[in-house]
Amino acid sequence: MAYELAPLPYHYAALEPHIDIATMHLHHDKHHQAYVNNLNAAIEKHPELGSHSVDDLVRNLATIPEDIRGAVRNNGGGHSNHTLFWNIMKPVEEGAGGAPTGAIGEQIIKDFGSFDDFKKAFNDAGVKQFGSGWSWAVFEGGKLKITSTPNQDSPLTSGLYPILGNDVWEHAYYLKYNNRRPDYLAAWWNVVNWDAINTRFATAKK
Repeated sequence: MAYELAPLPYHYAALEPHIDIATMHLHHDKHHQAYVNNLNAAIEKHPELGSHSVDDLVRNLATIPEDIRGAVRNNGGGHSNHTLFWNIMKPVEEGAGGAPTGAIGEQIIKDFGSFDDFKKAFNDAGVKQFGSGWSWAVFEGGKLKITSTPNQDSPLTSGLYPILGNDVWEHAYYLKYNNRRPDYLAAWWNVVNWDAINTRFATAKK
């Protein structure tokens, strides 16, 4: 079974002005599609892997045949990470952004004291991620924790379920923000979909 790139859950211009339409086309149609294509090419040697979800491939990376493990790590991780990314955002006019609601909002206050402190820690992880990578919030030991990974590595490989993550590869922001990664990280909160994040948080707590 070949992996496929799902359409965006909103129009390419839906996240303007915070994420521009040109970036969305490039990011989704070119970069994400390339990860899917490369993952499919890798598993042609081991077609039995195609019966697994991409998250399961990334979660069980140590069991992937060594000859394609690097390709699955990079491209399976890219597919998994970006699928999460598109789905934890939505247009502002549909209620994106603002203070977190529901259980995730309560947990943020419990573990970080305030949403502002949570954002600061999350953005700081993204700013300090050297080169390309991701900043993440995960749930471990009954608490929210902020982490980051290089390249397309996923918390799934470490046994953690990502609740929210932001892409700090240059292709995610350079057309609009140039080298101003902190500005992109700050603007991103305006398009966060707290409903989707609450759903992921419920899964993380199981």
